[in-house]
Amino acid sequence: MTPANGGTAIGPTTGWTATRWAALGGIAGPVAFVGGWVVNGLRTPGYDPLTEAISQLAREGAPTHTAMTACFVGFGVLMPLWARTVARELEAPALRPVVTVAGLATLLVAALPLTREPGGTQDLLHAVAAGTGYVAMALTGLIAAPALRRRGAKAAAAASAGVGVVSVLALIGTLLVDGSGGLQRLGLTVVDTWHVVVAVWVLRRPRT
Repeated sequence: MTPANGGTAIGPTTGWTATRWAALGGIAGPVAFVGGWVVNGLRTPGYDPLTEAISQLAREGAPTHTAMTACFVGFGVLMPLWARTVARELEAPALRPVVTVAGLATLLVAALPLTREPGGTQDLLHAVAAGTGYVAMALTGLIAAPALRRRGAKAAAAASAGVGVVSVLALIGTLLVDGSGGLQRLGLTVVDTWHVVVAVWVLRRPRT
């Protein structure tokens, strides 16, 4: 429907289009992140994903620096765009700042890669950005669970809480265990999977 003044109609169709694009970003961002460390890890001779951190793939001078940095940027840009939609669709307002922080922190990780000579100020800032993003990711499922329970989606709420618990425990493990690349991947990937599942649900959800 076109308004009488000749302007652009803004209604359910326009809103659903924006939601669809945001949900697609909620899929593409996590896929870029996980796909990035999988593919670039396989491309790097001698790289052990069970012991080495994801950020090593984007270290200055690493052969996969540019490719992994691009994956970080993709995730960092798309997640804040998805944040508003996921918070609205799950009726969980607190999700919006948390998912936004996860994305923006990843952009900082990309902007402050690990240096060739470890131990400097940039490496410290990188660790702070990475830790902030990880905490935000770990909180995602825990924040969403009560909102899902209020909607009557008890199984989804339990699964979401489980994702949060696994991510938090994996985060703690990375602080206690040397060479904890596997724990890092576990903790982040379960949340990335959560985002993809919710985004697919949004895309498939009937609209009036």
